Amino acid sequence: MEDMKNRRVLITGGTSGIGLVAAAMFLERGAKVVLAGRSETRGAQALHSFAPEHRDRAVFFPCDVTRVEECSRLAELAEEWLGGLDILVNSAGIYVEEPIASMTEEIFDRVMAVNVKGTYFMCRHAVPKLRKNQGAAIVNVSSDAGLHGNYGCTAYSASKGAVTLFTRSLALELASFGIRVNCVCPGDIMTPLTERQLAAGISREEALREMASVYPLGRIGRAEEAAGVIVFLASSAASFVTGAAWSVDGGITA
Repeated sequence: MEDMKNRRVLITGGTSGIGLVAAAMFLERGAKVVLAGRSETRGAQALHSFAPEHRDRAVFFPCDVTRVEECSRLAELAEEWLGGLDILVNSAGIYVEEPIASMTEEIFDRVMAVNVKGTYFMCRHAVPKLRKNQGAAIVNVSSDAGLHGNYGCTAYSASKGAVTLFTRSLALELASFGIRVNCVCPGDIMTPLTERQLAAGISREEALREMASVYPLGRIGRAEEAAGVIVFLASSAASFVTGAAWSVDGGITA
């Protein structure tokens, strides 16, 4: 993949899972990266996980993306520390399995606040900074559930469907400014969140086999596979790609 030397990247949800792996990939290619998340402890651990020679090009800022004022502050801090902003990756998100019969307003509001409101207002406050720079890009993390409905996940599917269509609409709105907007739609990916899901059952191995059984490729994905698509979509190699929802799902939506 191309050299991204001196590209300036902001990643929300960057302290674990797909966001953290994407950050490492950007750093390996020469970019400068701001990570954002709610936990300063996890932020410190994330920075320490990078190769020593890359750590001086990365920083962590705490942010709760459900709070608009914190989204605004993060965009300002990122632009100041990076010396500009070229790429925004919205990886902050939560997953909830809850049938509609037992869904509470509190759970519903939390899912929408993180997945939809957080993505929307990070873009809202990053766009003025991105407009200053040529070849800017936004990559949002949606889900296979943002392309089709998932059983027992009505609120989550609704939130990720919103992210997918928001991505396409924003791509049209920002095309005249030269800002590309795309999203990735991963299926099940082996992340700390997935590990917690698997550990909740009687047998991790049995749960993993059941999870993998619905995928035509016969397995779930690796964080590197989803993160690699994020880095590609943010790069000039994807310079004619905007408004796209890229499936990274082992064929489950084929």
